[in-house]
Amino acid sequence: MFFLDKIFGTYGVELSRRRFIRWVVFSGLTIFSPSPVFAAIRDCMTPDRFLSLYNPNTKEALDTIYWSNGNYVRKALSDISHIMRDRRTGEIKPIDTRLLDVLHAIGMQLKTQEPFHIMSGYRSPQTNALLRKCGKAAAGNSFHMQGKAVDMCLPGCGLSSLRRVSINLRSGGVGYYPRSGFVHVDVGPVRYWSEL
Repeated sequence: MFFLDKIFGTYGVELSRRRFIRWVVFSGLTIFSPSPVFAAIRDCMTPDRFLSLYNPNTKEALDTIYWSNGNYVRKALSDISHIMRDRRTGEIKPIDTRLLDVLHAIGMQLKTQEPFHIMSGYRSPQTNALLRKCGKAAAGNSFHMQGKAVDMCLPGCGLSSLRRVSINLRSGGVGYYPRSGFVHVDVGPVRYWSEL
């Protein structure tokens, strides 16, 4: 560490040594595993993730920060799962955080503060079977039953724009239902379809 004394003088040498050691350790970590290290740095520096949701079926609204300081916020995830519950049975299932990140990304792309109107979030197997029996467009193995899908619209945003942004994210399935008034988004395989 003698060269640090030459560079920084005697004032602040200890502080400089600590910074130098941290830099060496950090540099070593990036050599061995650059992706996880840089991903962790990105997560720590990324602003909080916020969602505004409204369920027109239950008249419930929620504004929440669901991701902060590099972590998902447990209470916020619980609140989101509640507002996106099966409205027919009252059953609650945790909503996949990847789906929340997709909604957040859509909101950021559209530069809106309006709440997503949630027509359908989690759907129990019983509800899914009922919808299929009634002739509704519900897949037998719907991602709704896994908490990985949402049917929604966004006030002030045309469905076609919502669909376009969702497709551009390439983060899963996007179904377009203009007659029914919603866009389906899920975090399954990338695929697209429209209401017949």
